Amino acid sequence: MAEPEGAESATGRASAETLAFAELAAIVGAEHIRAATSADRVAGCMPRVVVAPADGQQVAQVLAWADARHLTVAPRGGGTKLEWGAPPRACALVLSLHRLDQMVEHAWQDMTATVQAGCSIGRFQRALRAHDQRSAMDPLWPENATIGGVLATNDVGALRLRYNGLRDQVLGMTIALPDGTLARSGGKVVKNVAGYDLQKLMTGAYGTIGVIVDATLRVYPMPKDRRTLWVAPATTATLTKQMLAILNSPLTPATLRAQIGSQQTPRLECVFEGITASLDAQVRLAQTLLGAQPSHAGGLVSREYFFRAPDDALIARFSILPSDTTVWMEAIATVAHRHSLGWESEILGTGAGFVRLNGAADALTQAAPALRAALAPLHGTLVIHHAPAALRTASDLWGPTPDTLPLMRRVKEQFDPHMTLNPGRFIGGI
Repeated sequence: MAEPEGAESATGRASAETLAFAELAAIVGAEHIRAATSADRVAGCMPRVVVAPADGQQVAQVLAWADARHLTVAPRGGGTKLEWGAPPRACALVLSLHRLDQMVEHAWQDMTATVQAGCSIGRFQRALRAHDQRSAMDPLWPENATIGGVLATNDVGALRLRYNGLRDQVLGMTIALPDGTLARSGGKVVKNVAGYDLQKLMTGAYGTIGVIVDATLRVYPMPKDRRTLWVAPATTATLTKQMLAILNSPLTPATLRAQIGSQQTPRLECVFEGITASLDAQVRLAQTLLGAQPSHAGGLVSREYFFRAPDDALIARFSILPSDTTVWMEAIATVAHRHSLGWESEILGTGAGFVRLNGAADALTQAAPALRAALAPLHGTLVIHHAPAALRTASDLWGPTPDTLPLMRRVKEQFDPHMTLNPGRFIGGI
């Protein structure tokens, strides 16, 4: 009896998939491969299979296997930021790093630690605490967010004011490249300056040129004491003035952040960490600048608050000069009012922050370009992290194309000529 039309091709596809699973099983073990489900979507893109290698060698082997077959790969850590970035043009395979979750080395005397990419920030911090140390990484959802994912998305928090950005905290990195190469960049000591800073290129690249296997990071002593000052300035202009007063003073706050919204007045929080004697002097000066009394209940919500129940929200991360805070907050309020939207925002002392607009999807779609237009004279940036489906397809989530895009494309072509890793996920469709 003749087979129905299309049966032969269907049989061929099934045989090919069976062979593919067998080849991957030879690398990672059959128990570490499974068919993808809807929970494995990457910014809406549905993969076919999830593979979980055990170490860097297996990561490199899986990448080489996929690259040779022109199959696209999306690296995944804790999965907390799979919606961030543009949807990949294709996603055949999710490369889960959850088995790479160990501290490789803690050189506590040298204030460095090497940790695998799949280790959560919370677990990493608890391991450091045994030697009275900590990392200055303070991302969203630290119990689930992983070292590799935080670095790949450059999810830096309020501690950047005191400890600089993630690129400054990374001393070295092991990276698996699409051709199966395991590359090591940087070193394990704070003063190492040899070699090309590949780790800085990887930080914030959304896994588009390589997969982070492990990272060597600076670590810091746990602070002996902590003080919090909290004030509620009457206007955004006063808030900006107070923030600039702190930033332009000899004070060294660990964090400085403010929150404001359509349903709340401005609030400002300033946190100091260190030894008690130093903190006493800093608090006195800060009180003079802010007109505030010390408080251990700052009254500001966590950053995770901005991502609550996001179905009817547009959530974006921005970066401006701190001196432009008043102008930018007023611009957000104007755009929100014009489109009948509620809004909330947090801005850090570095000028980075989040804005959340709440309302109807069509109004959010109209508000997004209005926000970008208002931001343009300030020469700031706005990256959309969450939005209704219509906006994700109609708008460039990354904003205007930077002048460096041709160079970025050449870097992508050099490291990933077959466009294996997260194609289309990054700026300009890289």
